[in-house]
Amino acid sequence: MTPICGIIEKLLRNYGMKIKGPLIKGTFIDRPNRFLIIVKIKNKYVKSHLPDPGRLTEILIPGRVVFLRKENFNVNRKTQYTTVLTDIDGELVSLISTLPNQFIRECIELNHLSFLERLNIKKQEIKYKTHRFDFLLTDKKNIQFYLEVKSVTYVNNRIAKFPDAITERGRRHVNELSNIVKNGLQAGIIFVVQRSDADCFQPMWDRDPEFCNALFNAKKCGVDIWCIKSRLTKRDMTFISEIPINLKP
Repeated sequence: MTPICGIIEKLLRNYGMKIKGPLIKGTFIDRPNRFLIIVKIKNKYVKSHLPDPGRLTEILIPGRVVFLRKENFNVNRKTQYTTVLTDIDGELVSLISTLPNQFIRECIELNHLSFLERLNIKKQEIKYKTHRFDFLLTDKKNIQFYLEVKSVTYVNNRIAKFPDAITERGRRHVNELSNIVKNGLQAGIIFVVQRSDADCFQPMWDRDPEFCNALFNAKKCGVDIWCIKSRLTKRDMTFISEIPINLKP
């Protein structure tokens, strides 16, 4: 590899997907419903949209620092703010559950994911029978690969876990990916840990055993399953590495 090629590769590896800002620091007070939180900014209390409808009990603790983005006025919005990040003991964690989709798209396009390096994005939000998956990928022979992306924010003892609540929709997706493989096509799931303090991934069997069992069986059927972790700052989201997975109960 020439010196210039090495420099270019290093720059690509250090590339971070930009996070729209500027972000405003506040303190989490309460969560009236799945999509709304109350935040204190200086001496003012504001309502902020929460893009992650997950349980988040271990993450959204009163008094925890959160970072919001003030949005342009929109008659369809009920709040002026969007919740973007939280700070857990110095670790920034994304609270936007759809951010991994954009992140994976850029990772594939920049060839950051060695396990997908021979595949290209043909379409996003692809429908298959009654289900909709995040990506349809193809290789040079036009072989189809259906890919689903899952956001992970819960980490305990450096183990990333999903899901933090029962996900019927997630279970149906996993079962359909198994059917896709049984029908001769290819399929996979990427769990994106939206924080950097995880060393491995496990399904959360005590929270949703049916989803976890579906995931375990999907792997046996030939569905590819990966997990990657990322680093969040108030400016960007950066790929770190793939981490090991353990699907056994």
